[in-house]
Amino acid sequence: MVAPRLAPRLTAPAAILLATMAAPAVAAETAWCQWRGPNRDGFVAGAAWPDGLADNRLEKAWRVDLGPSYSGPVVAGDVVIVTETADAATEHVRAFDRATGAERWHAEWEGALRVPFFAASNGSWIRSTPCVDGDRVYVAGMRDLLVCLDVASGREHWRVDFVKALESPLPAFGCVSSPLVIGDHVYVQAGSGFAKLDKLTGAIVWRVLDDGGGMSGSAFSSPYHVTLDGVPQILVQTREELAAVDPEKGSVLWKTPVEAFRGMNIVTPTVSDGRIFTTSYGGGSFLFAVNPTRTDKPVEQVWRNKIQGYMSTPIVIGGHAYVHLRNQRFACLDLTTGKEDWITTPFGRYWSMVAQGNRILALDETGDLRLIRATPEGYELVGEAKVAAEESWAHLAVEGTELYIRDLKGLSAYRWK
Repeated sequence: MVAPRLAPRLTAPAAILLATMAAPAVAAETAWCQWRGPNRDGFVAGAAWPDGLADNRLEKAWRVDLGPSYSGPVVAGDVVIVTETADAATEHVRAFDRATGAERWHAEWEGALRVPFFAASNGSWIRSTPCVDGDRVYVAGMRDLLVCLDVASGREHWRVDFVKALESPLPAFGCVSSPLVIGDHVYVQAGSGFAKLDKLTGAIVWRVLDDGGGMSGSAFSSPYHVTLDGVPQILVQTREELAAVDPEKGSVLWKTPVEAFRGMNIVTPTVSDGRIFTTSYGGGSFLFAVNPTRTDKPVEQVWRNKIQGYMSTPIVIGGHAYVHLRNQRFACLDLTTGKEDWITTPFGRYWSMVAQGNRILALDETGDLRLIRATPEGYELVGEAKVAAEESWAHLAVEGTELYIRDLKGLSAYRWK
């Protein structure tokens, strides 16, 4: 465990805030406030979705042009917040009115980073999805920065440069992990490990799971907060391992290897019936069981198969995992046995998925949106629509009757009818 060597940079307004002991943040009024939605599991509640995606059921409300980004949109009250990289030199955060698309505020900082040549086709722009918590939004920049902004104005409260604070190397592929807020703290896989910070000040409380950073370290995944067998823990998937970390103390409760080609453990782990499912490029799919009473073996592999996911985090419904695979096919896996229920012909290279009940909305990188009924009996397409003319690698966001599509050249808002 490593403590910080440098304090975070506080802006003057933030210092005043601390001195005057301002009231705590107001509870968030939105659902889609972070990576993969309210519970980071891809599910949304609310009114039932329509039974199709025809023009009479889905209409485009507005669109704004932007520079490229892989960050998914997040919603905070009456604004939707997105990121962009401009001129390969600066990173920007913008808030738009959900009703009209008018820009409310804008923040920026110098933050460009060029990824290695063999990954250049994937772009050198901002990747992490922001996290909204009450009146603040936390944004991770490519150069291992974490910046806290005011939701209403975009004013900066504080920022932490992990490279300076922890003397860690720059992540070769940029900071990818999306921040997670629990109580009074924000957690992120940055600084060549997994870090906990005070959400009001940016002070680093601890860092664990040091992976050395650089080319072979620095995570591609994002943390997930769960309670297993009555024990609160944060699931953290590094480039080589799946681990559970105590949110308070930072102690590593358990960890286990997850094989992946060149450390391409990218998906966020998911949980079904108290067991943890993950899938990796080059490694296959894995189900793990946790038994905290067994100090000799607190985590155990239940099964492993050869089915390889890649970048798309699966959706788990009714004991089955719906997975977009490395070979671009879509598959349903029985999580009890690890057996494949069905598999489709190839689709796009990447899907982001949101679920409600037994239905899945899946957006691929070509801008095709599909509504699918989740059933182990077979692939059942309910409807489809073209929602982006440009490549869309950012995660789909769904808030009530609104859908937000972030492609590489802009943000589009759609509404169910």
